[in-house]
Amino acid sequence: MMADEEEADHLLQKLQELVDQLYSFRDCYFETHSVEDAGRKHQDIREEMEKTVEQMEQILGSVRGKAQALMLTGKALNVIHDYSPKAEELLSKAVKLEPALVEAWNQLGEVFWKKGDVTSAHTCFSGALNHCKNKVSLQNLSMVLRQLQPGSLDEHSRYVMESVQKAKMAVKMDVLDGRSWYILGNAYLSLYFNTGQSPKISQQALSAYAQAEKVDKKASCNPDLHLNRATLHKYEENYGEALEGFSQAAALDPGWPEPHQREQQLLEFLNRLTSLLESKGKIKTKKLQSMLGNLRPAHLGPCGDGHYQSASGQKMTLELKPLSALQSGVNSGVVILGKVVFSLTTEEKVPFTFGLVDADGPCYAVMVYNTVQSWGVLIGDSVAIPEPSLRLHRIQHKGKDYSFSSIRVETPLLLVVNGKPQGSSSQAAATVASRPKCE
Repeated sequence: MMADEEEADHLLQKLQELVDQLYSFRDCYFETHSVEDAGRKHQDIREEMEKTVEQMEQILGSVRGKAQALMLTGKALNVIHDYSPKAEELLSKAVKLEPALVEAWNQLGEVFWKKGDVTSAHTCFSGALNHCKNKVSLQNLSMVLRQLQPGSLDEHSRYVMESVQKAKMAVKMDVLDGRSWYILGNAYLSLYFNTGQSPKISQQALSAYAQAEKVDKKASCNPDLHLNRATLHKYEENYGEALEGFSQAAALDPGWPEPHQREQQLLEFLNRLTSLLESKGKIKTKKLQSMLGNLRPAHLGPCGDGHYQSASGQKMTLELKPLSALQSGVNSGVVILGKVVFSLTTEEKVPFTFGLVDADGPCYAVMVYNTVQSWGVLIGDSVAIPEPSLRLHRIQHKGKDYSFSSIRVETPLLLVVNGKPQGSSSQAAATVASRPKCE
């Protein structure tokens, strides 16, 4: 009897080694292959998986029906990017035979995630945690919570906050696990878009991504990390970093079209924007002079009558200054007034961008966030912006250079258009789209 148990342990050990080697091949792919091989990665992993399962089949012997063996075979089949019905079958059997087998629950949860059954995935990861606190279940729950369909906005906010907490717990269990830091970065990214885009949360997300790369060199080869970080950089108007991130994600996963599309969309936006800024919306000089001649102090609305209320709640008088007098950063106590000479919308609809000119000359880009889709300004509108935040852009990417000045406006509620403040119906919350796959 003892000999039989020893033989079973020996066989399970050999199966475990084969599965570990398979996952190492996948996770460390770019340690043995160049980025030029990225297009072959998924096929190479599939072939390695088939070879491993074949080897396991020859070893199984007396442990064939045991829960651990079923789990390891299911885990081997689950190494690929796609959903495997066979993996689901084997892992379901494993948890029935041995309900306390935490790794089987985690693997089964990942299978359901790939299948698109988020609710069942959540059940599996929660069940695994009930048996034993472990970082993998915490990581996976953090991901799944952000994908659950909420019944209300409050419920969605609760899911996002819980997602951050689970990711923090995973990091605390092992501060050297790059995947935990990466998932924490993603949780902060969702929190950033869910809570009014706080710069502090943006920095926490970027710090978590940086820590993932610092503690685990494999993290730098994760295309999702590069795409998600680039998404945040784009929203923060760090366009050079965003382009670099999209480009890197595309190089690491050539079969995934989104990174390349996002890079091209941003380049097209920058090309169109800089061209329109240079030509002042292609408006003829005589017409532009006529438009600027129509600017009136009344167009300042509440920004010109001493009733402007600052972010601190204090009422103050703003000083009208020309666009050319703006300093980089927030211009406190200042208001600018100009005419709209063009508007520019992108496929993503964020931000709503328009060109603003005053009598002083230069054309500045104004980027307005958190707008409803129906909101906008028209060519010829007079727009006043209190305490404008100016940014000077110098972007270089793949032999192209872009230089321009922009003013960031976090909400249309801050703008005065043709003398009128914008109503609350003009504002919408930002959302973040994420790739529905295991992170």
